[in-house]
Amino acid sequence: MRKILLASAAILGSATGAFAQSETAPQAFQSQGMMGMAWAGGPAPNSNNNSLGTSAPGAYAVPKPGQVVIHLNGKVYSEVDASWGNLLTAQPGTFAGQTQPYKLNPVGIAAYFRLYPGIDGMATNGLRYGASVEIRENFQGGNTFPTSQSQTQTSGAAASESGVTSSQTLFVRRAFTYVGSDKVGIVRLGTGDGLVGLFDYNGVFTTGSWDGGIANLLNSGVQAVTPNNYLLSWAWLSGNGVEYGSAKVVYLTPQFFGFDFGVEYDPNQGNSFSQSATSSPYQTGPCVSASANCINVTSGQDNTRWINRFAIGARYQGSFSGLEVKGYGVYITSGKESTPAVQKFDGLNEFNGGIALTYAGFTVNGDFTTGRTNGSNGLAPTGGARTDAELAAISYANGPWSVGAIMGIVDSQGSASLVKITQRHEFAFAVGGNYKLAPGLNLALEYQYLQKHQGGFDFAANAVGNLNNDIRVQGLTLATIVNW
Repeated sequence: MRKILLASAAILGSATGAFAQSETAPQAFQSQGMMGMAWAGGPAPNSNNNSLGTSAPGAYAVPKPGQVVIHLNGKVYSEVDASWGNLLTAQPGTFAGQTQPYKLNPVGIAAYFRLYPGIDGMATNGLRYGASVEIRENFQGGNTFPTSQSQTQTSGAAASESGVTSSQTLFVRRAFTYVGSDKVGIVRLGTGDGLVGLFDYNGVFTTGSWDGGIANLLNSGVQAVTPNNYLLSWAWLSGNGVEYGSAKVVYLTPQFFGFDFGVEYDPNQGNSFSQSATSSPYQTGPCVSASANCINVTSGQDNTRWINRFAIGARYQGSFSGLEVKGYGVYITSGKESTPAVQKFDGLNEFNGGIALTYAGFTVNGDFTTGRTNGSNGLAPTGGARTDAELAAISYANGPWSVGAIMGIVDSQGSASLVKITQRHEFAFAVGGNYKLAPGLNLALEYQYLQKHQGGFDFAANAVGNLNNDIRVQGLTLATIVNW
């Protein structure tokens, strides 16, 4: 009996990275199904990302030979926001059939949570292996489900408070396995980050970490609480679902004098289990036979779908008398679905690169994308303008404090219906800071401004038109972020 109790305690003690390495754990909590521990670091969707097998400081613990580390990290984010924009009021006729004006409240409160379960292991022969998952929540609109009386107010069609929350669902954003060793490198297989996202670990070249986790221009802050037409086209890909949402295989080499290299292959824009899309392959799913509903279709009627996406890249990390130097470059190409459609699209053919310099608490970082792509990882229409996107940021960290500013510019074709007529121009800026109130607890404040323009494109109706060719939005975000 004593051996069984000791084994049970050992299993419970391995439930987090914090105690998987320690000899003992607080015993008072174990009988209650709880554990008291020192904060070990915030969540990360990429475990054992480094080619040498060492996790980022303060993140997941690295297992010893013959051990595994089981973790259930998470994040709860909540904010108070205020936003102002030229299209936050929609007049009658803005959309087809709209007869009443609509106006959005400029003040809001928002919250979301994420879970990061996973396991990292090391065999006695040095083989490293593991798996990682990211779970998020979906959100629903004010009258998305007005048909059930249990989800609506006593009178009217608007969903009740209970109806709105009960219609939210959980979904899997990342799910992958990996194997590797210090001598051979690491192979990751499943739905997860590609080379761009892995090289830009924790946003070192793009978003940085000075805002405590708001993620600034990455479709966050004021962009996240206003309509979708205010989203910046994230042409830099890193940290965005358009980059890590496809199932793929990625290989990273060991480091050589600060350099490591990688290759990536994504056969289609999703997960091949979508061919069935049910809990059982014997049930009828949307992909009954070869059709547009199949995720890996290579020919048909959708000429905007890419297939067989390949990437190759290199990264450098070094330190010189206190100056930390990091840089990367990734080339991406793909095929495209074969279709007889009149309007043609080109396969992906682009380059992503970035640099980050850190000295005495100051960090200057930049990232750029150029080539045949449109928006965020989309295919560019044949004959349309290429994408050129530049991002630059500066930040300073001192103890619990960090402050920073970032600016992004995106020039692309935009609407495929306006090839050789107009192009799209986007600009965004954010400034703010963060204070670590306690281990795992951050208080962040940020101001963000965004504008988009394309002549002949109506951003309110999301279609070609001579109205609403410019959109502008700005706002403040005060957020608390709790990580574990």
